[in-house]
Amino acid sequence: MKRIVFCDFDGTITSEETFVAMLKQFTPEVAAQVLPEIYARRVTLRHGVRQMLESIPSSSYPAIVEFTRAQPIRAGFLEFLDFLAAEQIPLVVVSGGLQGMVEAVLEPFGARISAIHAINVETTGSFLQVNSRYEGGTEMVAKAQIMATYDVDESIAIGDSITDWNLALAASLVFARPPLTQYLEEHKKFYLVWNDFIDVRDQLAKWLRNKKNG
Repeated sequence: MKRIVFCDFDGTITSEETFVAMLKQFTPEVAAQVLPEIYARRVTLRHGVRQMLESIPSSSYPAIVEFTRAQPIRAGFLEFLDFLAAEQIPLVVVSGGLQGMVEAVLEPFGARISAIHAINVETTGSFLQVNSRYEGGTEMVAKAQIMATYDVDESIAIGDSITDWNLALAASLVFARPPLTQYLEEHKKFYLVWNDFIDVRDQLAKWLRNKKNG
């Protein structure tokens, strides 16, 4: 049976919300106006994220990448990668942040990550220009749409925030942290709570054993 883990990046692989921290650092005034509107669901991710990113000068992009590179990884991530390798389960990272930011943080893990899907930006103009291949509906990065492009029997999602809602609802198994847990409870979707990647590894190992034993 073919399985793939689809994992969020900001606040999931990183122990802090990297993308939000970047927006507050590089476009503080616009972020202060737009972020509360996104959280209150009065503005869509697709519209709000574009508005914030395209207010950032292109000259800031190298500094954005370096700002992100130092962000801490959540405990147990390396051990989780070891477990996935042993089980021959690919890891695909799906992020609502910038491709360059995600790649900078995950560079030390190299080929152990099968793919990274995130927002691409053009830096040839005065300000960043968003170019998201999987933009759709209310989302700048439609994670469930990305997941649907993979030939998989069972999809395993790991996430924590509003950008993971549709991914979680479409997945076979979900590992969730707040505030994603509240959304899943509202939709009566089963999930497993986790704190670090050791939790994910151990619970996923148990789930796989139960599946194997019928």
